[in-house]
Amino acid sequence: MTNLFFLQAAGGSGATFQLVLLGGMILVFWLFMIRPQAKKAKMAKQFQENMQKGDKIVTIAGIHGIVNKVNEDGTINLETSPGSYMKIEKSAISLEWTQNINKSAAAVADKK
Repeated sequence: MTNLFFLQAAGGSGATFQLVLLGGMILVFWLFMIRPQAKKAKMAKQFQENMQKGDKIVTIAGIHGIVNKVNEDGTINLETSPGSYMKIEKSAISLEWTQNINKSAAAVADKK
């Protein structure tokens, strides 16, 4: 508390201290909020671009299926059950849920 009072009593140092404190808050906000979200968005975009026929996926609505065809217009044909197809946007695919379903399928295959 005395250091803070000393900085403010030194004249213009109070404004400098406030600017440094504000800069530190912005830096922490960027490190813990903006950067991880940008990284996550980049991973999701890369995942959607690398999707191929035969991949097991889950949509953000919770629909499970297998990629039947990747279209040029940013959509995919998803086979939800044998002979049943849906056309959905690539952006509707959940990276986290797809990774979880594929991890659990791999774990079951390893146990056998």
